[in-house]
Amino acid sequence: MSSFWTSMTKDPKRQYRFVMNLSGLGQAGCKWFVKSVDKPNLTFSEASHEYLNHTFYYPGRASWNSVSVTLVDPADPDAAATMMAAMKAAGYQPPGVATDVNSISKSKATTALGAVTIQQIDGDGAAVEEWKLHNAWIKSVSLSGLDYSSDSLSEVTIEIRYDFAEMTVHGVTDNTVGAINQTTSIFGLTS
Repeated sequence: MSSFWTSMTKDPKRQYRFVMNLSGLGQAGCKWFVKSVDKPNLTFSEASHEYLNHTFYYPGRASWNSVSVTLVDPADPDAAATMMAAMKAAGYQPPGVATDVNSISKSKATTALGAVTIQQIDGDGAAVEEWKLHNAWIKSVSLSGLDYSSDSLSEVTIEIRYDFAEMTVHGVTDNTVGAINQTTSIFGLTS
């Protein structure tokens, strides 16, 4: 049985090989805006039971942590303006007249962001791992500051909240995961 270390024909996943798509934001899903992104993380709450001088722990509810995305802010198309337009499409409006009672809703917020996927790709551009964030919406938007002493590009950081994530693994032949490109859902993880 060959492993990565004995057979150098297997290429490890690389952090810089990824593509993220935010389909509701136009500009081809803002793919080329994305500079960095967190992968989804899952946390389980816990309950404890104390008996005499012992404590026993039990897993509780699953909770998916929000994802942080850093975008480069080009002048055209303008990433900051795109994010503000998404907030408006989600239902946010600055205070205006007293009769304006519109507000943000989950339906409008998830529609404004659209489908959110993160693909980790190999050297040929083929997907190795794909995450789909279900019912994703923008929780926060932070614009980078300005500084005369810096040559850095302007950035926009957004925090995305979602209900759960689904992972698809492509091309894995390990029996513990499943056959190549088979999709089997287990707790939001597929292989």
